[in-house]
Amino acid sequence: MSAQEIANKLWNLCNVLRDDGVTYHQYLNELTYILFLKLSEVKDFKDQIPPEYQWRVFINETDNIANFDRYREFLATVSTKTDSESIQEIYSNASTTLTKPVNFSTIIKAIDKLDWYEENDRDVMGDIYETLLEKNAGEKKSGAGQYFTPRPLINVMVDLTVPKIGERWNDPACGTFGFMIAADHYLKEKHDNYYAINDKDRTFQIKEAFSGVELVGDAQRLAVMNAQLHGMESKITLGDTLTETGKGIKNLDGVLANPPFGTKKGGERPTRDDLTYLSSNKQLNFLQHIYRSLKKDGKARAAVILPDNVLFEDGDGQKIRRDLMEKCDLHTILRLPTGIFYAAGVKTNVLFFTRGKSEEANTNKVWFYDMRTNMPSYGVRTPFTEKAFEDFIIAYTGGIDAEHVMHDFDGIIDHKKRATIKDERWQCITREAISTKNDSLDLGLIADSSLTNSEDLGEPIEIANEALSELKAIQTELENLIKELS
Repeated sequence: MSAQEIANKLWNLCNVLRDDGVTYHQYLNELTYILFLKLSEVKDFKDQIPPEYQWRVFINETDNIANFDRYREFLATVSTKTDSESIQEIYSNASTTLTKPVNFSTIIKAIDKLDWYEENDRDVMGDIYETLLEKNAGEKKSGAGQYFTPRPLINVMVDLTVPKIGERWNDPACGTFGFMIAADHYLKEKHDNYYAINDKDRTFQIKEAFSGVELVGDAQRLAVMNAQLHGMESKITLGDTLTETGKGIKNLDGVLANPPFGTKKGGERPTRDDLTYLSSNKQLNFLQHIYRSLKKDGKARAAVILPDNVLFEDGDGQKIRRDLMEKCDLHTILRLPTGIFYAAGVKTNVLFFTRGKSEEANTNKVWFYDMRTNMPSYGVRTPFTEKAFEDFIIAYTGGIDAEHVMHDFDGIIDHKKRATIKDERWQCITREAISTKNDSLDLGLIADSSLTNSEDLGEPIEIANEALSELKAIQTELENLIKELS
């Protein structure tokens, strides 16, 4: 049975719980608690679970009420009865949203019957969980999408930043840990000898290479589970990067992130005292944190998703953009299509930059790629896939196509090769030109063919008369409506 088929079966189990008043988002949390128990058996670490709460005990119990009581006791006490940090994090403050014992029994029996391996013997638990997270992100009423970045975009950002074995990578607003899991998967796919590296390096990759911080407790719980299912024991901190928690995150080789949109409640500024420009705009503060957290070795790099306001906001925004271009080589900005995130209509971009060895004059030119103007509206009819990025990848790499980018692209930005790419969406703007525009980076968009040329609009008097006619028609309709209501 494929990962997709298993995920669909698990997701459809939520229909059983409708009469329990359980939402999809609550169900995913519940499923996380239960799946981890099953995982401890499949992955053979059940000894970390107290004997009275191990998977087989629940499966062999015939009394639904007794079984459900044991489950609630397990959730309430297991984090105090184990030395496993992962178990403590996943079950911290855990409680069930189920109310009917028979529903708990239905879920565990259904899970126990599933075949967790494909025909090629590949463990698919991680893939299944990723699919469930994506389905949950699609449930817009729960707001779950705020934690989920589209997988095709994550994969492209990872491919173009080229993680390496032995490097430290971080996501300061990690959601369900998708970026770091994708980076780990990239290394496993790229290196045929990945599992043959020595014990010391393997331990580093499993425990230290990737880390994250997440503010929301439920999301952090899902992140820990997601990492475990992918064979990672990464440190995923529950906290706010824009407080003291983030000060210790330094000397990183790479950052991949999609910081949350919005401003601090009440316009308050972060409590960090190590950021030069404190703003009520969270994205600007995250951007500062990210480029300051990178090593000053000319190699540390980042790819960060940010909304348009970061590109043009005055005041602190202008100062932070200038500081970014001084300290880093901001070599690429990808103008993303609208509507690919949960917050429909929010216009976003990916900023790619490398921290310099010095503190000034690191950006000489910025390449822009416009994936927004005159692009299809992505949704059910036009799925957002990695195919959408094919032309951008060729431009970014200076000629390497998407099929070969993982193995043939070394991450080095070659401006001469980039200049040979003929694509109307691809343009280079010098640092000097940007400075004349008050350091605004809201640039690089091509002409929108959907806008009528000014010469086709007609004479001003004709435009004015047409507008007046429309206003009179609206006035007549409103007067008729008032008469009807009276």
